[in-house]
Amino acid sequence: MTNLPLTPVNPDAPARRAAMPPRHLADFDLAGRQALAEELGEPRFRARQVSTHYFGRLVRDPEQMTDLPSATREKLAGQLLPTLLTPVRELACDDGATHKALWRLHDGSLVESVLMGYPDRVTVCLSSQAGCGMACPFCATGQAGLTRNLSTAEIVDQAVYLAGVAASGAVAGSPPRLSRVVFMGMGEPLANYNRVVAAIRRLVAPAPEGLGLSQRHITVSTVGLVPAIRRLASEDLPVTLALSLHAPDDELRDELVPVNQRWKVSEVLEAAWEYAAHTRRRVSIEYAMIKDVNDQPWRADLLGRLLAGRLAHVNLIPLNPTPGSRWDASPKPVEREFVRRLRAAGVSTTVRDTRGREIDGACGQLAAAEGQ
Repeated sequence: MTNLPLTPVNPDAPARRAAMPPRHLADFDLAGRQALAEELGEPRFRARQVSTHYFGRLVRDPEQMTDLPSATREKLAGQLLPTLLTPVRELACDDGATHKALWRLHDGSLVESVLMGYPDRVTVCLSSQAGCGMACPFCATGQAGLTRNLSTAEIVDQAVYLAGVAASGAVAGSPPRLSRVVFMGMGEPLANYNRVVAAIRRLVAPAPEGLGLSQRHITVSTVGLVPAIRRLASEDLPVTLALSLHAPDDELRDELVPVNQRWKVSEVLEAAWEYAAHTRRRVSIEYAMIKDVNDQPWRADLLGRLLAGRLAHVNLIPLNPTPGSRWDASPKPVEREFVRRLRAAGVSTTVRDTRGREIDGACGQLAAAEGQ
């Protein structure tokens, strides 16, 4: 087995401070925006007006904010509403129910986000970093390496844009309102801790301070940064924790999720159970099904023993192979047997709905293709 290199993890430190974008109103709470308006020589209520357009009406273009004087619009556009995301490619599939966007940031970095429509809800998958430093070998983003952390506003702006797509009626067979957010796009969210938590607070704050989503409809994924999991439990934000486990034994997880070389399976699960006890929220155990790698019956049995009786749910993920990868999805009979064994152990288990295969739906695929 090959031990892959670990990128040093400091949840508070951005990778490249000099590359961060200009400030944006979504970087601040409402009081902070009001202070900025005063700094610009505008009355405080202008901050509420602009926030109502951005978060309440999903308007990102200052020229459409016609209730503001033209001179004010020009001033605020430059200081509070700089362009953060420039579309590179936007693709749709699944009969219009799935939309994927590839964005270029101000420094040329590429990030992706996905909107997924269902009959009862609309979910967006957000990126929190440009690239990723966790080096998981089966993940396109992990193989690209880390460019930098995203700002709070760069994260939020993805959600506001895609919420606007949903509001336009472009998502076939789904409600017109964004209802759920998952931090499962590019990057390790808890390695960009402060900005991700600030973004969550914007997403759940009522309009015009934020998008007004339910805290319980936010999911934060992590490969298992134990100190950050414990810190998140103390934030008074009962979001769902999704733990990307992918193997129940340290020998294999050391290879599939290299951060396991620092925090072993037992330590990661202990932190997850502490999170569940503190928030009373069920932990989602993410497990990519990889052919002949982690899909053996004995691993299903071991996972069942680790999770039995815990406040946890297993989300099995059929691997979406990336071009040229040696990794492939488990055959359906193998997947079904894995599910059977987990359920026999009393562990709630489902298989994730596969979306976006024909539009390079796996995290990082569009960015990798664009960069070639």
